[in-house]
Amino acid sequence: MISPPCEDSHPMTTVTLNTRATWSWALYDWANSTFATTVLAGFFPVLFKQYWAEEMAAAQSTFWLGLFSSAASLLVMLMSPWLGAVADRRGAKKRLLLLFTLIGVLPTLGLFWAGEGQWLLAALLFAAASVGFFGGLTFYDALLVDVAAPEESDRVSAWGYALGYLGGGLLFALNVVMATQPEWFGLASATQAVKVSFVMVAAWWTLFALPLFFWVKERPASAGTDTSFAALVAILRQAVKTPGVLTFLIAYWLYIDGVHTIIRMAVDFGMALGFASNSLIVALLLVQFVAFPAAVAFGYLGEHIGTKRAIYLGLLVYALVTAGGYAMQTESQFFLLAGAIGLVQGGVQALSRSFYARLIPADQAGAYFGLFNMIGKFAAVLGPLLVGVVALVSGSNRLSILSLLVLFVLGAVLLARVREPGHKRQPR
Repeated sequence: MISPPCEDSHPMTTVTLNTRATWSWALYDWANSTFATTVLAGFFPVLFKQYWAEEMAAAQSTFWLGLFSSAASLLVMLMSPWLGAVADRRGAKKRLLLLFTLIGVLPTLGLFWAGEGQWLLAALLFAAASVGFFGGLTFYDALLVDVAAPEESDRVSAWGYALGYLGGGLLFALNVVMATQPEWFGLASATQAVKVSFVMVAAWWTLFALPLFFWVKERPASAGTDTSFAALVAILRQAVKTPGVLTFLIAYWLYIDGVHTIIRMAVDFGMALGFASNSLIVALLLVQFVAFPAAVAFGYLGEHIGTKRAIYLGLLVYALVTAGGYAMQTESQFFLLAGAIGLVQGGVQALSRSFYARLIPADQAGAYFGLFNMIGKFAAVLGPLLVGVVALVSGSNRLSILSLLVLFVLGAVLLARVREPGHKRQPR
């Protein structure tokens, strides 16, 4: 049952930021982002095709990889709002984050022992690790309201993303060197180097996650202990009625879909234009390292000009990059556009998170961020479909990329309808 409206009296709304807790929280992004770079986007898809499913037809291995990836995403999408509500009602955000961290780390470590041809085992381990990675984000994001006062949320959220880009980029860069020059590290082959990289990701994720569990203190459980489906439905109804939340979530879904589509399809687009694969990997690393200082800068920019204006600036750059992609001809232009994306990618993500954190009741952050991450899992669904349909109808890859402008424009228009949240937690 939803309790009547009351002012949130949690001390985090008035006291100064706890620096140790804040850095401990931000370090978790440094910890788990290595899975996103080295495993998710980097090496697993390649090793799956060339080692675990080598005897399988390319189309068939693509099907199974897509199926297991989609199944993991669907599971996270369905359970995030309910588990977020459970975390609120039982004061269990840290405990559930620990559980999902283990669900992510242990299968990642297990990939080292998946032998050649064991594609089913590798796919199951990858899907389980993906559930741990994506499922944990609900509780990690929800802890933002416990480590940052509202007026500091832009800066703190930005530091989380910045450290994530830096940590993920550093380990990925080392892992790329290991895979291309395995003899430098006493390794027998590139395959062995990649499998050792998975062990390094598991160790890195575990080590740098520990400060959060020691130093971050979450707020007490919210009133009541009802975690039934009916209680979840009541929270969802409340979320729809909370001023600005529904409109923001739709706006976020549109523009973040465009962001994720560019992330996922940039390499494919570059290869379609005939660019060298090594150059594309270097461009990915460029985005990681440019995004580190840029995300930090966006955190301060949001404080000075307003979070919504800073998000608009990021979306404007994305629109210009999309238009630039239409006219792109050379690898140097690809690098230039990659650098521009790095300047705003972390900022748009970080400020969207902090903007949303100020729209929602702090003591129900778990449930609300469950919705936020459910929307995030829907992202990169409409965009790739739009790109594919336009490419099929027009016969032009360039025109298909230009179609993403629709997502950025519509997202910005809807965002304009959401009032900028003040520096005070929303009442329940």
